[in-house]
Amino acid sequence: MDVLGIVLSLFLLMFMAYMGFSVILFAPVFALLAASLQGMPIMPSYTELFMAKAVVYVKLFFPIFLLGAVFGKVMEDTLLAKGISHAIMQKLGQKHAILAVVLSTAILTYGGVSLFVVVFAVYPFAAALFKEAGIPKRLIPGCIVLGGFTFTMDCFPGTPQIQNIIPTSFYGTNAYAGPVLGLVGGTLILIIGMIWLEHRHRKAAAKGEGYGDHTLNEPLVSENAVLPKWYLGVLPLLVVLALNFILSRLVTWNPDSFAPLLGLKLPLMATAVKNVIGTWSLIIALVAGILLTLALGYKNLPKKSGSLQKALNVGAIGSLLAIMNTASEVGYGNVIAALPGFKSIAAFLLGIKLGVTPLWSEAVSVTTLAGITGSASGGMSIALDLMSKNWLAWANSVGVSPDVLHRIASMASGGCDTFPHNGAVITLLAVCGLTHKQSYPDIGMMTLIKTSMAFVMIIFYSITGLY
Repeated sequence: MDVLGIVLSLFLLMFMAYMGFSVILFAPVFALLAASLQGMPIMPSYTELFMAKAVVYVKLFFPIFLLGAVFGKVMEDTLLAKGISHAIMQKLGQKHAILAVVLSTAILTYGGVSLFVVVFAVYPFAAALFKEAGIPKRLIPGCIVLGGFTFTMDCFPGTPQIQNIIPTSFYGTNAYAGPVLGLVGGTLILIIGMIWLEHRHRKAAAKGEGYGDHTLNEPLVSENAVLPKWYLGVLPLLVVLALNFILSRLVTWNPDSFAPLLGLKLPLMATAVKNVIGTWSLIIALVAGILLTLALGYKNLPKKSGSLQKALNVGAIGSLLAIMNTASEVGYGNVIAALPGFKSIAAFLLGIKLGVTPLWSEAVSVTTLAGITGSASGGMSIALDLMSKNWLAWANSVGVSPDVLHRIASMASGGCDTFPHNGAVITLLAVCGLTHKQSYPDIGMMTLIKTSMAFVMIIFYSITGLY
């Protein structure tokens, strides 16, 4: 009965998220519902369990959300992101229109531009290109999901997306953990995803289906629009990737960096410097990327007064919603973890043993919670916060590197997260002026491919030992 109360609260949270209600409001409501059903006091559960863990999450990752959102916004407003997208699509042309959309999305995402900004930067050119090529518009969301929500989000080593940074604080790894698993898995996702999208295109063409008669959110792309050269836009992306690599892999950080703070008796949340190197490296890299973006693209900002302030403010304010959504889900998970009924669920998840490693248990737990919460970062944070110590101890006992745990957790997070109630999916469809009925079959296939690949990589690791 205790377990049923937890399951009920989980599905109520998922339903409300799907209906468009904010998890910032309803995560604590359903966490406290589950707590009350098991006899836990409501107010202590809220202030000491829910809020305590939510605040810890904000402390750990707010700089990444903030700087990532600002970086994406200045890339958008300086037109550097659109310059990259336009150049790729113009170069590849109508014959390779699907690949052009996927690659332009992938390059921006891998360079650190947030998923939400990428959608706005890529969609206008994708729609124009698909219209010229006679490719159904309904395929655009699937292309953007493949390029931005899969292999560049959490597979390829070094990606600065938050889904690749969260495991660093739990496992003491860095953004380049498990490069072989990430590259092999990510490449397979790209290949299989492209095969599916091209198959869908050929099938539509055989039926005589073209772009379609669309009036909602149809973009106007001026042929005379002057966009920055593509190589100017690529420079900030390269700087973010290069600095992140140098600072996380090549620089030796002082292990006694916390020493001056110890005498202040502050509640330090990181147990060692190695647990924050991934975050510190990306903070510095994103600051450098923002500064370079402004230096290269300042002249492209709207000439009206306050355009720079607006870009920075919109990015900063946007990050607050993103971090609070995820922090609320993490707070929810902390309440659930304290309930008596969760012991049965944790025992089940930890009891998933195919082989001798914790990788199957980790992958199932992370992708399931990501699917329920509709958030890759939220689901993974809940899972790692609750069970990472057990998985790490298990891995150490059988000789599995924390790097493998990192990469499998990241890849699994970006699997079932793109269920229909996912916020990024809803935003993507709204921007494209399409519905779930029109475009979710292709998004769903990308979800299936991505979810499966985490488990394929576990098998690959088990056979080869490569990571």
